Amino acid sequence: MMYEGTNITVTVDTDGIAEFCYNAAGSVNKFDRQTIAEFDAATQAIAADSSIKGVVVHSAKPAFIVGADITEFTTMFAASDAEMLEWIQSSAQVFDRFEDLSIPTIAAINGVALGGGFEMALVCDFRVAETTAQVGLPEVKLGIMPGFGGTVRLPRIIGADTALEWITTGANKKADKALADGAIDAVVAPEQLIATAKAMLQDAIAGKLNWQSRKQTKVSPLTLSPNEAIMSFNTAKGMVFAKVGKHYPAPHMMVNTVEAAARLGRAEAMQLEHKGFITLAKTDAAKAQIGIFLADQVVKVKGKKMAKQATKDIKQNAVLGAGIMGGGIAYQGAVKGVPTIMKDINTAALDLGLTTAAGILEKGMQRGKVTPAVMASTLNNITPTLDYSAISHADLVIEAVVENPKVKSIVLAETETHVADDAIITSNTSTISIDHLAKSLQKPERFCGMHFFNPVHRMPLVEIIRGEKTDEATISAVVAMSLRMGKTPIVVNDCPGFFINRVLFPYFAGFSRLILDGADFVAVDKVMEKQFGWPMGPAFLLDVVGIDTADHAASVMSDGIPERMLKIENDPVTLMYNAKRLGQKNGVGFYDHGKDKRGRPSKTPAPVAIAMIAEHAAATQAFAPEEVIARLMIPMANESIRCLEEGIIGSPEEADIALLYGIGFPPFRGGIFRYIDTMGLANFVELADKYAHLGPIYQVSDGVREMAAAGKTYFTA
Repeated sequence: MMYEGTNITVTVDTDGIAEFCYNAAGSVNKFDRQTIAEFDAATQAIAADSSIKGVVVHSAKPAFIVGADITEFTTMFAASDAEMLEWIQSSAQVFDRFEDLSIPTIAAINGVALGGGFEMALVCDFRVAETTAQVGLPEVKLGIMPGFGGTVRLPRIIGADTALEWITTGANKKADKALADGAIDAVVAPEQLIATAKAMLQDAIAGKLNWQSRKQTKVSPLTLSPNEAIMSFNTAKGMVFAKVGKHYPAPHMMVNTVEAAARLGRAEAMQLEHKGFITLAKTDAAKAQIGIFLADQVVKVKGKKMAKQATKDIKQNAVLGAGIMGGGIAYQGAVKGVPTIMKDINTAALDLGLTTAAGILEKGMQRGKVTPAVMASTLNNITPTLDYSAISHADLVIEAVVENPKVKSIVLAETETHVADDAIITSNTSTISIDHLAKSLQKPERFCGMHFFNPVHRMPLVEIIRGEKTDEATISAVVAMSLRMGKTPIVVNDCPGFFINRVLFPYFAGFSRLILDGADFVAVDKVMEKQFGWPMGPAFLLDVVGIDTADHAASVMSDGIPERMLKIENDPVTLMYNAKRLGQKNGVGFYDHGKDKRGRPSKTPAPVAIAMIAEHAAATQAFAPEEVIARLMIPMANESIRCLEEGIIGSPEEADIALLYGIGFPPFRGGIFRYIDTMGLANFVELADKYAHLGPIYQVSDGVREMAAAGKTYFTA
């Protein structure tokens, strides 16, 4: 053993090849301060030993290196620019010193090599990967950019165009794609990985592979003519802006950095990378996106812990109600290998459910993401039936019939008589009280809510609602099944609207009041989409959700929380509903919906809707974007705070992830509590007080007022 650290060891075989092995004390290899210090010490030990002829870098873990330790990043990002520069430069120089070894080097990549892990592979002269490996530079997803040379080395290895696509999207690349792009040199079976790496290294030592030219390429300027550079970088800038707009500074910074560094050597190019890294680290977008990453880890850990406590083995699901929603839920279980009974009371509904599942699979096949075998096995896992007796062996029943408490109660009571005593029964309700529905059951302890979001196959969230009598064994089993179905489960306590709809409908109420005060709904949508960052503005979202669904849910919320959510007189949503303008489902709502020349969905502001609203609203007037945002977001923020204070949602992290995965909260804002923290609680209270005269949904709780006075935040309180 020529070097032995806590996370890295180096041994030398009889052929003079050093095996540089990452084997962290923890579960995965990652770059933290300790590992970087050992990396430097091991590199210097190799450089000092003239008997070493080459180096193979590999991992003793199931994955090569997963990246940098993000928890250390968050601490460092709070430091001054000078302190950050010293840290990033000293760390990057360790990578440079390894790259500058006067012997050939090769990375043998197993599992994943991401972020700093892939930057480790890039400093090697050659790279070989096993067939299941994935590599990439995903830093853009955290609102930052590579800092250990990723933007310098990758363009010089695979070309600027391809490298910019890699780093601005942050996508993981499978081994075969990485090979085709030139980022790795060979792909082999896992059992051949180390042997192949050593054989390639021996060829380099023998002069059969030109490792010296590999090193020189990575420290030299890019080989682009002026015209090629103009075309390459202008194209990249246009593509990035079209994809992410103005809210995400990281991909723009990456393109500008690679462009500015194109005619520079490694040392000068690294200086530009570090400057960009520090600039991005200080942005609100980076804080928000890193916050999402950390919150997602909190949610994942909590879900896995709950799933491990599950004592019931669920072998078969049943879905009651086979429309678009029921078909989507049945598909989601079936595609993950869960046999699923799909029951309805008429054949047409069953046909619609099967058509929904088949349509999802067919689109997947068209995109090359679904094989015929997967399509066949998924559809074979769905058994349509009109007979209750078919669900007698189901371990988990998901009721997904019409959103009507009387109908649901009847179906649930009848279901209980046809399933085993230990079968779990759930309701895919979006607003109806779980405690109310539980009254129809003899065993309410085995009942809870299981709220999926539409379209089921795309929306990651499942809101699991714990009723007053729901036992923990039921919750654990449903969490475990949600994870098995590929969803992110978040457990909330029962209340009107649960968490997502409880905080969404004050947002809609703020929208309705603003429209009645004379705002143009098209202008409001534009502000909330283009400036705040929602995927859809409120009017468009209401059309997509369904005006009938929204009006019904508003009534439920009004009955459940009358002190804040009484229905608004002449609510534009109710006006649309009464006029049978139901949104996308019948083609007319706030917008008229149709197809464009290419057959894609289109929408145009509906003159009928505009005229209908004008009869009940104040004269049309323009509102500043800041006021539009405040009048819609303050109600959502206030209700989210109340849900946290009342224990409806367990933590700010869960709330942020729920809104991100459930209704598309803008990632660059990090979630509702990250948004409030970024604004500052004192500033939020001051802004809300400005609009407090508009009604209870704008009035802050005593709890947030106390937190603001104490200078606290939701992520440090």
